[in-house]
Amino acid sequence: MKLPVPGEKYTIINMKKLIPLIILIVLGSMAFLIMRNPPQADRRVPPAGPQMTVDAMKLHKAPYQVILQSYGTVRPRTQSMLVAQVGGEITLISDSLRKGGFFEKGDELLRIDARDYRADVRIAEATLMDARQSLAEQQARAVQALEDWNRLGNKGDAPDLVLRKPQLLAAESRVISAESALEKSNLELERTRILAPYAGRVMRKMVDLGQVVNNNSLLAEVYAVDLVEIRLPLRNRDLSFIDLPEDYRFENDHNVEGPEVVIYSELAGRSQWRGKVVRTESTIDDNARQLHVVAQIDNPFGIHVHGRIPLKIGQYVTAELMGKQIPDALVIPNRAIYQGSYVYIVVDGVLQRRDVSIAWQNQQDAVIDDGLAEGDMLVLTSLGQVTSGVRVTLSNIHTDTDQAATLNTASGEAEGS
Repeated sequence: MKLPVPGEKYTIINMKKLIPLIILIVLGSMAFLIMRNPPQADRRVPPAGPQMTVDAMKLHKAPYQVILQSYGTVRPRTQSMLVAQVGGEITLISDSLRKGGFFEKGDELLRIDARDYRADVRIAEATLMDARQSLAEQQARAVQALEDWNRLGNKGDAPDLVLRKPQLLAAESRVISAESALEKSNLELERTRILAPYAGRVMRKMVDLGQVVNNNSLLAEVYAVDLVEIRLPLRNRDLSFIDLPEDYRFENDHNVEGPEVVIYSELAGRSQWRGKVVRTESTIDDNARQLHVVAQIDNPFGIHVHGRIPLKIGQYVTAELMGKQIPDALVIPNRAIYQGSYVYIVVDGVLQRRDVSIAWQNQQDAVIDDGLAEGDMLVLTSLGQVTSGVRVTLSNIHTDTDQAATLNTASGEAEGS
């Protein structure tokens, strides 16, 4: 058994009492140091210079040509159904009477067996000759009756029966009837040859060689190739920016011209045709609730004119209509407008927000009615979440010459307002 060392218990007890005292001394020293040197926030002075760089455009008023954009399908101005006016067997069909075939005015497109109708003409001629012979006899008898009346010494005018006037009128009526019958027979004979009513093109053919047709049978559908029409809708807000032909004298006065129209098609490259608006429809379209105008294109089927292909009936096209010219317009690009209602300008190096009112707008440009003034510095750079008061610097100031390539293009989709 180990005996305790003298003084060991006393040392252990003293060390247990000193540990808390040491901790308190350390904590107190740290608190004293913190109080002597408190932490300070790193406060930086805000920079006095600009915080972002933007492109801008100085606004100027200038004449601006409004060009409206629309769309439609090509349709013929004159379209006809060829109908048989007599019956019989088809004995001839022209090579032009095929789907897509061209023909000139007066060309024989189709022929119906005419033998029966030629016989009817000869019968009508014989009937007319007989009627004329009967009339000549009655005229001779009437002259003889008058001579007999005078020779017998009768006084006064001879009665109509004595002068054979009823018989004479009957004979004249038979001659008129026979002449009408002959004219009708000749007309039916003429109708066995179906002639083109105008220079045109065949849309579809409904009969063929050897087929027997009746009166009023459909033969073919054709249309004229001199002109085509395109029905174009206009946005309601665009109506005040174009002069439409509303006067009833417009179509009768060759000196009056409607707005010019340029037609584009993507069917085979970007071909184009020029025409004009010839009339305005009298009612608002029930479905689209829009007003439609009709454009007319001359020589639409000219082949290889300036590298274009002929138009096709039913072809979808886009159109640019020449609108009014605004004398002093303040025009800005659409990319500078935010949410369709406000823009940013730079005033004394500070960004400012301006609410704007748009008078007219297309896909590229906007004509400003209120909110901006000539000389304002419009910001063109696309900005994110910014507020007014931010200082900016201008990296590039666009001039009117720089904007000429983007402004005054004036084209917009035709949709209901």
